[in-house]
Amino acid sequence: MKIKIFLFVLICINCFAKCNSQQKASAQKTLPVYGYSYKNASADGVGKFYYDREIAQVMGVAGSDWLDRLDRNEEENADLAIKKIVLPQNAVIADIGAGTGYYSFKLATKVPYGKVFAVELQDEMIAILKSKKASAKDTVVEIVKSTVKNINLPANSIDLAIMVDVYHELEYPQEMLQGISKALKKDGKILLLEYRGEDPAVAIKPLHKTTVGQLNKELSANGFKLFYKGDFLPIQHFLLYEKK
Repeated sequence: MKIKIFLFVLICINCFAKCNSQQKASAQKTLPVYGYSYKNASADGVGKFYYDREIAQVMGVAGSDWLDRLDRNEEENADLAIKKIVLPQNAVIADIGAGTGYYSFKLATKVPYGKVFAVELQDEMIAILKSKKASAKDTVVEIVKSTVKNINLPANSIDLAIMVDVYHELEYPQEMLQGISKALKKDGKILLLEYRGEDPAVAIKPLHKTTVGQLNKELSANGFKLFYKGDFLPIQHFLLYEKK
């Protein structure tokens, strides 16, 4: 009898181990669905890849002066980019990865009866945003602290989500895109301004540039399709996506 009990327990343990192993294997197989993989990090990367694109390191507060450099508009023509955004004056915009608010406060003049959510992860950048808002006596920009996975905005609350040279730095691009999708209104759109990865003349580090083909692949995997491609900026793509 003791032998039979021992064999029964042994079989149960073996079955449990086998099932657990199968569950782990199944979990590992789901990884490609999300598009994430991991390799040794390059000089400007984090070693995490999304659909074979290595995610770039995030620009910290040390780069805040570069974001607000005097010749930025001359180099990138931000004024033209904002002019090309077609929205009613009461629209709600989310400037994701707002940084020092270079775009946030420019966008505020476009929607005087609406709102601009300046969504930022880094506390140091948030402090700069608060200081600028106070100095400008602004009533349109609302500062929102995000996490690496969540933009922390209500569902169905925004008309446009804009990321300016930010998307390539998102640590969890899929989770962020899914969160943006939920926050967008029915006809809401995503606007990506990214340095042109196809152009070797654009003097930006490779991981901080992206190609249209790569962006289309990643956005498509998250339920978006290219709505409009503008080729009027000096060194950046102007890519507007809508929900499929």
